[in-house]
Amino acid sequence: MDTTTAPIDRFRAAILADEATMDHLVEHFDPAEFEPRALAFAEANGIELNLADLRDGSRLDPLGIRNLMEPPPAIDAMPPQSFLPTRVVPEAGFAVDWAHFGEMSLDEPFFAESIARRGSLPLNRALRYRSSFAALLAGSQDAVSVKPTGFIFHMSRCGSTLTAQMLAASPANIVLSEPAPLDAIVQMPQLLPDLPRETHVAAIRAMLQALGRKRSGDAHRLFLKTDSWHMFALDLLLDAFPGTPWVFLYRDPVEVLVSQARMRGAQTVPGVVAPQVFGLDPDTAGVAHADYTALVLARTCQSAIDQAGRGGLMVDYRTLPDAVFDRILPHFGVTLAPGEREAMAAASKRDAKAPTETFRKDSADKQASASDEVRAAAERHLVGIYARLQALSASSPR
Repeated sequence: MDTTTAPIDRFRAAILADEATMDHLVEHFDPAEFEPRALAFAEANGIELNLADLRDGSRLDPLGIRNLMEPPPAIDAMPPQSFLPTRVVPEAGFAVDWAHFGEMSLDEPFFAESIARRGSLPLNRALRYRSSFAALLAGSQDAVSVKPTGFIFHMSRCGSTLTAQMLAASPANIVLSEPAPLDAIVQMPQLLPDLPRETHVAAIRAMLQALGRKRSGDAHRLFLKTDSWHMFALDLLLDAFPGTPWVFLYRDPVEVLVSQARMRGAQTVPGVVAPQVFGLDPDTAGVAHADYTALVLARTCQSAIDQAGRGGLMVDYRTLPDAVFDRILPHFGVTLAPGEREAMAAASKRDAKAPTETFRKDSADKQASASDEVRAAAERHLVGIYARLQALSASSPR
């Protein structure tokens, strides 16, 4: 019997080596169901694990304090196929935290919500699996993953979540909606300015393959809905997955600015996403919020315009949800199987960010509530760009 390793660590190792038991235990949401089964497994494997140690090893950590104060060791091995990345840890050499997702579909509006739902399970709290960056890169060679079918870029607040939710309604699709682990890899050069480009591309490829792991027999398409600032990472994504078609969703700038004025997105807060990401001078951060937001949107849209010839399709918010069927899926080369269109159409009737509510277009409301400041910022920075997007969209064969 191993007496040098803590019982909770022996329990973790034994569970990871027994996927059938792991798959069974992870589905117990209630600690009152999980704990006796976990202790019975430990006893059957000769592990003297007591209830207090199990509870300590699987306690909630909503603020991530435990991961900071008592970080798990980074293992030079990938976890079982049923795991997905949940977080990249720069301070640990860009190690990757993982959680058991099983065959769970990623149908929440954002990947962060899927992480919260799955990561809160007692078994995932107990396992605390962390792999090294080297393991991520090496593991991509043997990954059983779904190749990207299409990338969804967007201006922000313009129907990208609606599009993603429609696609997620089909069990044939894996939809990654703004996954933070990929964003951390995209932004690696901010912390590692001398990072070789080939390593950066390899890391992006490895992370997307890890996020696209095939966990269900039905899934055979993968769609990535990026953060809006990832429009500037298009070349990296296309280097990682050459030839992948992409779309750029946009909307009347006044309506986007109104939405941003009501609730600022991360990209409009210079301390969250640096102005330099958008090719803006750091001093630009000091201008009025409406103007700064308009400049960020203008640079994002201009990047899409400049790169449209690399497999891009411009899609106006006003054409949704029909454009998913009429333009986006054909652009991605997708022919729907029976039942998929109906499932996606049903999803289009729900509010994308609050799926229990009915979707209602709010363009008229936003236009009516736009302030003079918002209209002036749109006029100064976005009118011409919006017209070019419209022209590109109209000139597309789809």
